[in-house]
Amino acid sequence: MPELPEVETTRLGLMPILGSSVVKLNVIQPRLRLPIPDSLQSIVGETLLSLVRRGKYLLLGTSKGTALIHLGMSGSLRLTPTDEPYRKHDHVILVLDNNYSLRFHDPRRFGLFLWLEDEPSQHALLATLGPEPLSDLFTPEHLFLLSRKKKQAIKSFIMDGHIVVGVGNIYANESLFYAGIHPLTPANQLSLTDYQRLHQYICQILATAIERGGTTLRDFVNSKGNPGYFQQELMVYGREGKNCLNCQQVLELVRINNRSTVYCSQCQPTFE
Repeated sequence: MPELPEVETTRLGLMPILGSSVVKLNVIQPRLRLPIPDSLQSIVGETLLSLVRRGKYLLLGTSKGTALIHLGMSGSLRLTPTDEPYRKHDHVILVLDNNYSLRFHDPRRFGLFLWLEDEPSQHALLATLGPEPLSDLFTPEHLFLLSRKKKQAIKSFIMDGHIVVGVGNIYANESLFYAGIHPLTPANQLSLTDYQRLHQYICQILATAIERGGTTLRDFVNSKGNPGYFQQELMVYGREGKNCLNCQQVLELVRINNRSTVYCSQCQPTFE
């Protein structure tokens, strides 16, 4: 699934569309995770004024409303010449007035492409989201205070979008490794010092992943159809059974909330 760095990479790559107008909307497959609403036709004739990210959602703003987009498990947004043939799984096409098209491609159809006429931050999908991990609102103190009554595993805690948005499975694995924290440690057993260290690595790893264009393991491509390169720097994710690059201990795999979690038992000792 595209995570925060991949979505941010997509957003940055699409910034040149701002100022363009939508001359036509083609909805080839309306049945995504939620049906594409007929009201999306309101975007035709509108100038694209803003493109912001909230967690793993993209918000494409016009004077009439906002397109709320989620890439799902396998989706991508690409800017292509208008006369380029459609590909299988191109479900939504915004034809622009500059001879380019914005195409939403989603083989598994778990993505979203909605139309909001009210304030986007009040929409049910966005209203209860936690702070952005690269914003001033995300602090070690925020994590520490919210964790005091949480007995869940720390990996599940930092992946909870109500706590902080955008720390997906890949980056949770990596952040916990660098912080030296076992992923099964109960969240309420970590100290403020632990959270200061974990906060540092969450921010550092996400920022580095954005610089590298995200992580491509299977499906992700950016707005130009290129893969991300952060996977070349992964220390634990996807490396179960291999030697730790830090201490040579064999990396172990455990499933937490049905998500693959890889860790080093020597670099990330069990909490005592």
